[in-house]
Amino acid sequence: MFSIVIPTWNNLEYLKLCIDSIRRHSMYDHEILIHVNEGSDGTLEWVKKSGLKFTYSERNLGVCLSTNIISALASRDWLLYLNDDMICCPGWDAALVTAAESKKTDLALFFSRLIEPMDTGNPLVLVDNFGQKPEEFDEGRMLERYDKNKKADMWGMGSQPTLVRRKWWHAVGGYSIEFSPGMSSDDDLLMKFWVLGCRDYHLIDASRVYHFACRSTGRVRRNRGGRAFVMKWGITQASFKKDYLRKWNGENAGLQSFPAGGTKSKLKRLAYSMSGYPLDDLRLWDASPGKGLTTEDGTPHFARTDVPDQNDP
Repeated sequence: MFSIVIPTWNNLEYLKLCIDSIRRHSMYDHEILIHVNEGSDGTLEWVKKSGLKFTYSERNLGVCLSTNIISALASRDWLLYLNDDMICCPGWDAALVTAAESKKTDLALFFSRLIEPMDTGNPLVLVDNFGQKPEEFDEGRMLERYDKNKKADMWGMGSQPTLVRRKWWHAVGGYSIEFSPGMSSDDDLLMKFWVLGCRDYHLIDASRVYHFACRSTGRVRRNRGGRAFVMKWGITQASFKKDYLRKWNGENAGLQSFPAGGTKSKLKRLAYSMSGYPLDDLRLWDASPGKGLTTEDGTPHFARTDVPDQNDP
């Protein structure tokens, strides 16, 4: 049903739980695709033995490049981005499929309801502690409680995992690499879909996914995504969400135009223009972020991607 793309960076024990949950808790057959960043913790060897399709880079390329690279192998009509530290709860995919089939158009974005062990103040996330590390994961508790505290679906919101029609993902170019290693790339994706004409951003409450949270982002130097967003689009992330995403009700024709920032957005953009934008975030993160893409002689350095699909008969 879905091509599930998962970038991973030395998170083998998390990745094992993630893959296992997809296989055991899905109602549909899915294609699982992995991009292995570095893989020095045994991830590369494990993925090779697992029979999963994958790509590989010697260095951590960040979520934007990693996801774009592996999504090129997707063969299903629907593409789903999933973090390696997420665990899919039973029926997670069926709820997404039901929502997608109910739409009159496939130009829509769908998101699952996350459950996290700690309260971070995110109103989209449910809080219930099933463990903060793989060795602490309490599957019995999760299976008993994951579908408790039912909420209404939400519109005009963005979260993860993210389900999108593959053709539209490629139409907008996937994640924008100027947001590498990844902060604010999700909001940039929402904006690109808005420009494409999408007005349906739908968080599906019945699709539940447990998230250990911040396993990889806590180890990487963060880019200033908010700055990149306002410089690129002329409007702050907060204004885009408040004045456009959350106001759309399917009837307000005034919101069909390109989002326009107010005075605050313009002042921020002016101030940021005096800095080293657009490349200094990339330099601070990695002086040569693309180096991991090639070997010393310039040959593309990806692992073979013609490993038999685990879903093939």
